[in-house]
Amino acid sequence: MLPILEITGSLNMIGYGLATIGPGIGVAMVFAAVINGTARQPEARGALMSTAWIGFAVVEALAIIGIALAFAIQ
Repeated sequence: MLPILEITGSLNMIGYGLATIGPGIGVAMVFAAVINGTARQPEARGALMSTAWIGFAVVEALAIIGIALAFAIQ
């Protein structure tokens, strides 16, 4: 007979692990757009980077809210 395994822990962390795919893709899209825009118009690099940092902060804030909720809801 096979032994019965007991799984302990929180499924919230597995859910958050899967949810990190979204912010990862979001950050990649933000900086891919900046690279593309800089390649097309190099003199606009400063304006693009400032906007990119704002977008990066918003995407990462969503990830931080997600991990806070994963710990809070147990």
